[in-house]
Amino acid sequence: MKVGIVVPYSWSFWGAVVEHAELQAEALRALGHDVRTIMGNDPPGSFTRVLHPRLGRHGLPPEDVIPVGRSVIVPANGSLPNIVLSPRTVPRIKRALERERFDVLHLHEPMTPAICIAALALARCPMVATFHASGDLGWMKLGLPGWGFLADRIDHRIAVSEQARDSAVRWLPGAYEIVPNGVLVPPDAEPGGREHRIAFVGRHEPRKGLQVLLRAWPDVHRATGARLRLIGADPLAVGLLQRRLGVPGEGIDVLGFLSQEELTAELLSAKALAAPSLGGESFGMVLTRAFACALPVVASDIPGYREVTTHETSLTVPPGDPAALAQALAALLEDEPRRQAMGATARELARAEYGWDRIARRLVGIYELATGAPAQVRV
Repeated sequence: MKVGIVVPYSWSFWGAVVEHAELQAEALRALGHDVRTIMGNDPPGSFTRVLHPRLGRHGLPPEDVIPVGRSVIVPANGSLPNIVLSPRTVPRIKRALERERFDVLHLHEPMTPAICIAALALARCPMVATFHASGDLGWMKLGLPGWGFLADRIDHRIAVSEQARDSAVRWLPGAYEIVPNGVLVPPDAEPGGREHRIAFVGRHEPRKGLQVLLRAWPDVHRATGARLRLIGADPLAVGLLQRRLGVPGEGIDVLGFLSQEELTAELLSAKALAAPSLGGESFGMVLTRAFACALPVVASDIPGYREVTTHETSLTVPPGDPAALAQALAALLEDEPRRQAMGATARELARAEYGWDRIARRLVGIYELATGAPAQVRV
């Protein structure tokens, strides 16, 4: 089966949906399918530096990625995604669809212009769509009058969580199947023998709660001597935030964007993950990524994370409470047997519920329903 994965964002900038699509493509190829991804790309150069002050991977995307345009930063749902909006994208997508002749298209955030809307309008094959976002989704109020009718072209709707489903249903009533985000599971991960580190993974956006973690960190560092490793946030933005908050840089390493391999290595070496998000999370993808690396988490008690955290794998704290966050992190670091037991349980949970092999096989079954033809799956 030839599968086209359609993503409205830029390959050049890491994000949960971009990571999801990349791992999805890899998992489907492992089952013997031919997969291409249609998405944006921001090549290196002065124009990209002007449009995108944050760090990214400004090189050539892999051969299986079909780039169709540059992106711009568009505030949406408390986040700052890199969305492709150029009208030039439409003819590029038309040519790609005509050339590739996909058996099925899988669109992520399907009501997002311009890539997904163009694919919905132009594709002549069955289409599956995954809805990721949660919250009010106020941008849908503007978009539905213009292109909401295209949602009728979706043959099968997926939501990554109950939160995402409930948010989508407000604007697009109908049936949704819940298929959680898959996660990259390293072949080996031992909960013991770790560096004395706490990891944070996320962009520098207010809803990710980095400001809460930085306020909490002096107490954690003073009590435990641990180091904080900040992954994914732009170093310049982190430095400005630290100065604004008056937080010293002692015990803090700002790593910026990391490749998948580098991120995995960091998670395999840390003792815990801090996830102090304030809200707007539809699914705790960063939490399951930590679980897969035998890493327990200290996370905010918010709806999107409640579907992922358990008492055996996680400690939860009120969102926006630096004192509670510091206390939970210190308590976890000071109880090594408990920390290791939580890490081992977390890894088993990730393998059983969120491993990409399992998720990919579910998706193949959905593609078969959408196309009306069984796919040849390599076992």
